[in-house]
Amino acid sequence: MKLIGRSKLLRVFVGEAARVYQRPLYEAIVFGAKKYGMAGATVHRGIMSYGANSRVHSSKIFTLSDDLPIIIEFVDTSEKVEGFLHILELLIEKAGGGGMITMEQVDVIRYQPQNK
Repeated sequence: MKLIGRSKLLRVFVGEAARVYQRPLYEAIVFGAKKYGMAGATVHRGIMSYGANSRVHSSKIFTLSDDLPIIIEFVDTSEKVEGFLHILELLIEKAGGGGMITMEQVDVIRYQPQNK
């Protein structure tokens, strides 16, 4: 797949404890994106956050949280990203609906598999 120039960055914020179909929501989202044919995904685990409910989640030992922030990022063509939004919304709703989705325009400089 060729991916260069103007593309979209889709960023999804969910809680680590969110589950759907007996698996973590972030896993379901990544495997859903792979099945849909998205160019790739990266999952980041945060150390502290708060969101719409204003509850602070932290990895500090005295406030150990079982629901740290998870950020999933995708970069692909506008068509692919916008097409995947429906699947993404369904998965998040099935898990309980918490989270945030953002999208922005990016310029891809390089997208190439590793040489083996």
